[in-house]
Order: sequence, then structure tokens, then C-alpha cells
Amino acid sequence: MKRFVGQGERLWLYGAIWALLAVAAARVWADPAPPTAAQRQIVRMTMELLRTEHLSKHPLDAEISQRALKIFLKTLDPWKLYFYQSDVDRFKAQEDNLVEMAKKGDITFGHEVFKVFLERIDERGRTIEELLEQKHDFTVDEEMVVDKELARYPRTPEEARDKWRKRIKYDLLVLKADKIEGQEAIDKLRQRYRSFGKRMHQTDSEDLLEMYLGAITSAFDPHTSYMSPRTVKNFDIVMSLKLEGIGASLQSVDGYTVVHKIIPGGAADKDGRLKVGDKIVAVGQGEEGEMVDVVDMKLSDVVDLIRGKQGTKVRLAVVSVGSPERKIITITRAQIELKDSEAQSRIFEEGRKPDGTPYKIGVIELPSFYMDMAAARKGDPNFKSTTRDVKQILANFNQQGVDAVVLDLRRNGGGSLREAIDLTGLFLHSGPVVQVKDSDGRVSPYDDFDPGIAWAGPLVVVTSKFSASASEILAGAIQDYQRGIIVGDRSTHGKGTVQSLRDLGELLFRIPNAPAMGALKITMQQFYRPLGESTQKRGVLADIELPSITTHLDVGEADLDYCIEFDKVAALPIKRYGYVAPPLIEQLRRASQQRIAQSEKFQQVLKNIERYLQQKARKTITLNEQKFLQERAELNADKEEEKKIEELNDPKRSGIERDYYLDEVLAIALDYLNLFHVAKAN
Repeated sequence: MKRFVGQGERLWLYGAIWALLAVAAARVWADPAPPTAAQRQIVRMTMELLRTEHLSKHPLDAEISQRALKIFLKTLDPWKLYFYQSDVDRFKAQEDNLVEMAKKGDITFGHEVFKVFLERIDERGRTIEELLEQKHDFTVDEEMVVDKELARYPRTPEEARDKWRKRIKYDLLVLKADKIEGQEAIDKLRQRYRSFGKRMHQTDSEDLLEMYLGAITSAFDPHTSYMSPRTVKNFDIVMSLKLEGIGASLQSVDGYTVVHKIIPGGAADKDGRLKVGDKIVAVGQGEEGEMVDVVDMKLSDVVDLIRGKQGTKVRLAVVSVGSPERKIITITRAQIELKDSEAQSRIFEEGRKPDGTPYKIGVIELPSFYMDMAAARKGDPNFKSTTRDVKQILANFNQQGVDAVVLDLRRNGGGSLREAIDLTGLFLHSGPVVQVKDSDGRVSPYDDFDPGIAWAGPLVVVTSKFSASASEILAGAIQDYQRGIIVGDRSTHGKGTVQSLRDLGELLFRIPNAPAMGALKITMQQFYRPLGESTQKRGVLADIELPSITTHLDVGEADLDYCIEFDKVAALPIKRYGYVAPPLIEQLRRASQQRIAQSEKFQQVLKNIERYLQQKARKTITLNEQKFLQERAELNADKEEEKKIEELNDPKRSGIERDYYLDEVLAIALDYLNLFHVAKAN
């Protein structure tokens, strides 16, 4: 006799299945093991370094403990969907003691909190399964809180269920706005939350140490962090622009490892079979190694399986977009040069000189201040360097008869301090580029000692709110020396602090090739412009602001918790170049504003900014389908943020492409050229 499962039985069945999965998870998934003796040493060493070397000299006290707990809970449960208020109240009973425990190497509190978190994930998982099977009324005028500060932890299971009911409705509406609905949307959400639960249960003790100890370090300032051995390795790769592997950028999407980008010139690019969008479902080593299933595996673990020494082979089981078939691709690993992070250049012809020939404007896009630190430490005279690359570009510009240079730092998040100083020196004859104050209050100037200058002509530096740290040193010095004009967002990011990487293995063992125990990236200094102002929190203000939604994103230093405050030191005597003066900037600004007023693209940007600010100011969002979709049709604030961040960090960018924004930058550069020559003639 055929048996039909009714709604109530189906809900019970899904709850039972989730319960069985949770039990199986407890047996199969590797929940974090207890802290090891080595980890306790790491914690004690970290706390001692924070006490003695951090710029703020903040004592290891109850305030740091309280901050650390807030950060840790926010990291685990930012929307307050998992923990109960009673859980948090229980945690807060210990909030004054976290630092004292850590000073002794004791981080069991972090493990206890995470254990409760996993229990709540399993509990919420059962609720999610039930809610996904329910019919939801999208005609009701109800709202969901979207301000994390206003969100509250549920006090009862009923409150938790109602919070998740609204969250599921919201998720379904978001998918519907993206043309995903019905059973497809339900299946997608089910997979998303199941995968999240599995990934959290796969958190190992190294991950948890980085997360919990990172919460304590971030209580001093947002850039001080404990980095696990795995994170240190990735940090070195980013700085050197080299890695050994297949040459593919991967991301985790609903439990699958998806190919996000094929790196030009890498092994996968040369092989040609792996495509963007492919899902990697299993990985095997060599020609005959066992294929390891990687569905729902942590992305970092998948990357570790795929990455390896050049010349070795890796086998990937791949499911391509639009095809259910699984195929095996064998790729020989090779060393990859991360070209997308290198300086790139292009020459544009604009306007007309008095002799009728076009002006040439050279554009340099610089995504970071990179340096191959490992090669430099070994004494390699040809180590990879930002300054060397840009110096070569400028030499080519001089040969090509370039009239003005545009240095684009919009997506430059910083990097090597030494490289920032040396590169700034390419535009200055000599003199101080930055001042640095240490934790003892001593202020030291860092000079460009090379009397040579690689580019002596007009200079335009383009910045955004994502331009941070080392890029702000350059922009600030160029502005103080009146060497060029700054164009872009209202201000840069505002990161005016310097971090040092302290290898904990070397400090603990004091021997060559010490065991990898991670590193502490610690804020030890603050930097200041030649004329004494810090860039901290305030950033470098643009001489000419161009409309951009990035100006209004909460991604600046001032938007971060517990950041170091702005201050000043004494100005240094410097010789100004006089390439820039207030009357000239005012003329350039007026001409730019007139063009922007006539530009359809910029006018649309201004309208989007207005809508974005309206949506951003809201504390709740409607869950009425008609109203929700209407608002999304006008502007999706979340999507706008994601889009801008992706545009500035897009690994698929290849070369410098012209758009309405660059058109205006070039127009400003052309105006600057004409006014510059008039000023020189007078």
C-alpha cells in the first residue's frame, strides 16, 4: 500500500534526518581538538608581544577582554541568528577574564563558545529544514531588521524560529529577484545552510586558534592579527606574486569549490580544459592517487590539495556548467607569476598640442606595493619589486614622449612600506616621504635618498576609499610636496599604521628553520605625512572629487572597531615643487564639474548614490514581495556594494580598460597639462 507523507510527517521526517546528520557529524566531522601544548605557547608569546610591542601600549586588562568577546561573537554570529541570549549571558560571565586566561596560554573558553555554536548550528539546521518546507505568505506587510547593531539574540526557541522564518523569506525574495524561485530556490537554500553547517564542523584547532586569538589581537586594533602557518604561507605568496600550482583562482559557492578565474599563462590556462564556473568535486595526487571528495570541504583544504610543487601532477574531477557529467582533468603544476597584481600601463592620445599633434597620457595601474620578501632576504639582486617595475614603465613613457602620467591606486590596499617610499622617490628628487612614530613615541623620518627622478612631468594620482596604507603614503607625500594632483573618492581608506610580522616559531625556538607556528602581525608604528598629519582615520583628501558610490561605503578605517585615533606630529621642512596651487585646482575642479553635469553616466551614478544612501539609512527591510521587488528594481544597495568591491578587486581584469570614469580622469589630466604649461610660461 502506497503511503503518502503529510505536511506534519514531512516536517518531522526532515527534523529527524537533520538530527541523524548532526549525530553523524559528531562522529565523522573533525570538530576542533582541545588546545595543544604548542598552541598554549603560541598564545602566551602573543600576549607578551601585545603587552610590550603594540603601538597603543594598552594594558592587558578587562577592557581588552570585553572587546575580544564582542569581536569573537560577531565573527561567529554577526546577525545574531544562532546563539540564544542565555548563551551570551553565560559567556559574559567570563568576559573580564579572557586576557588573564590567555596570558597563561589558556584558550579553553574559545573552544567552549565554539562548541555551543556548533550545537546551535545543528539546532537551527532542523528549524531551517522545516521552514523550507512551509508555505510563506509574501503579501503580509512585515519587516526584518537589517541593522546588525539593532539585531537581538533570541530568548526562546520560538523567537529563534521566528527570526529564521523571516530570514528564509528574505533569502527566497533575494533569489527571486535574481530569477531563481520555486523548488530551485528551496534546494539552493537547503544546500547553502547544510554546507555552512558542515564547514563549521570541519573547523580544526588551528582554524579556531586563529579565530579566537585573532579576536583578542583585534581588540587592540583591527590590523593586529594572529596568522596561522597556512595564512602566513598565503601572505608570502601575495607579497611575492608567485605560487606553485595549477593557476586557478577558486571560491566556495554553496559547498562547491568553483573555478573563479583562470590565471593567464598558468598551467590550467595552457592545458585549456578547465573553465571558469567548473565545479571541482574531487582531487587526486599524481597519476594514481586516491580521489578525495571535496564537496563541502573547506576551501583552504581544497586549495592545499590542489597546490603543490611545480612538475608534479594533480587530477581534478570536474563538473562543468550545464553538464551533469563528471570528467577527470590531469594538470602538471607549474610556478605561476601573479601578473594581475603587477603594475600595468597604457598610453592614451588626447587633445591637441599647439603643433597639432596629440598629447600622450601614460596610465599606470598599481594594485599593490609588492616585493618578493623571501628573495630579498636571500640577497637575490633581481627580486620582484614594485619600484623596479614602475621605473621601467616610466622609462618607456619617456622614450614614447608621454606628456603626463596618471597613477591609478584605486584598488591598491597597500603592501611594503619600503616599496611605497622608494616608488614615491621616482617622482621626487629627494627628501622625507613619510614620518614614523613608534610605540615609545619616537618620530623618525623615512627619506628618499636617491637624488634621481624617473618622471619629472605633470602627475595625477587616482585614489578611492580602497586605497590604503602604503598607497596613502605616496598620495600624501605627492600632495604635501605639491608634486601632483589627487583625483577620486572624497578620501582614501585612512589606514595610517604600520604592522610588523613577528614569526612566533623563530621567537620561541631561536633556531634556523624553526617549526612553523604562525606569526603575529602587530601594529607597532603610525605614519605621518611630511607636513605632520597622520592619514589614520582621515585618509588623504582628494583635490578633485569624482562621484562614486565607493565614497559612501562603510569600508574605511573609521568604520572599523577599535581603530587607532588620528593625530599629528611636527611638520618637516620640505621644498615644495609648486606643480599644484589652490587657483589651479579650483579651475580643474570647475571644469570637471561642468563635464560631470553633462555626463549621463555620472548623473546615473549620482542618482544611484542618492538611492543607496536612502536604503543604507534603513534599519529594516520589507518582506512584502511586491514592495521588495520594486525596491530591488530601483537599486539593490547590497548588490551595489558587492559590485563596486568586485570591480576594484576583479581578478578577471586584464589590462587598463577605458570607461566613463577614466575618460574624466584623462580629461582632468589634459586640462592640467594645458594649465601647467601656461603657468610655466608665466
